[in-house]
Amino acid sequence: MQPDPKPAARSIRFSARDGLILHARRYDAPGSSRPPVLCLAGLTRNSRDFHDLAKTLSTGAHARTVWALDSRGRGSSDRDPDWRNYNVLTEAGDVVDLAAMAGLHGVTIVGTSRGGILAMVLAAMQPTMIGAVVLNDIGPIIERDGLARIAGYVGRMPLPASWNEAATLVADVGRTKFPDVTPAEWEEAARAWYNDADGRPTSGYDAGIARSVSVTAGQIPALWPQFSGLGRVPLLAVRGELSDILSQATFEEMQRRHPNCAGLTVPRQGHAPLLKDRPTIDAIARFISAAESGEQVSGRDFAA
Repeated sequence: MQPDPKPAARSIRFSARDGLILHARRYDAPGSSRPPVLCLAGLTRNSRDFHDLAKTLSTGAHARTVWALDSRGRGSSDRDPDWRNYNVLTEAGDVVDLAAMAGLHGVTIVGTSRGGILAMVLAAMQPTMIGAVVLNDIGPIIERDGLARIAGYVGRMPLPASWNEAATLVADVGRTKFPDVTPAEWEEAARAWYNDADGRPTSGYDAGIARSVSVTAGQIPALWPQFSGLGRVPLLAVRGELSDILSQATFEEMQRRHPNCAGLTVPRQGHAPLLKDRPTIDAIARFISAAESGEQVSGRDFAA
């Protein structure tokens, strides 16, 4: 199993319905009665992406337990022998299995990219499981240029020989869309995105995921029907100012169509905002507290 370099979280392993062993992180908030938060990562990413956000949400006066899932084939979850199982419906079923194992209901889902698509699907599959949603740089329309960019690098990036090389590689790929990220932050990102094998970086996701992307690239239909399933819960739509996946037009249309949706733009970040800067983390925390209290969130500026 992948060693956990961030011991603030408990490492949990459980079985999906098809027997595959999956991994999740649990950030405990002892004594809290607040609904938990469930974090779902992007296509090739994992639970480590949410460490800073989870630490904040699970501590302090408004603490609640936070779960973060490694979807099958990512992070410390087992690789699936059949790459065809790297699809949204199977992965949504894995989230349902986690919820059943952990007794989760009424949770706030924080979904980045692919994780946000899972949230939309889960709103139809398990509506009582969800109490509020944060969609991080994803919406019903996925921009074709951004999708082509992702399909172009998944499974094709060289494996770095050292952690210094890994940091350089992720910085070279990301600095155009994340111009303010520092070298130290790129090094931290590399530690999150790659797995560790005896002190050396190794891929943080199964190469079979690239095959699933090549099958679906350019064929994702508009997801407005799935998005409408979120209409019963408070929603925070987060967009990176430099995103090539979630357009400004779709971002605005989401807020127009949803009866209780707030918007948050993360300046000078692209797809997907890293959820590591203090203003963004604090804004998400304020939204979750407002949603738990039953407050109307539309029209509110959570970045203030």
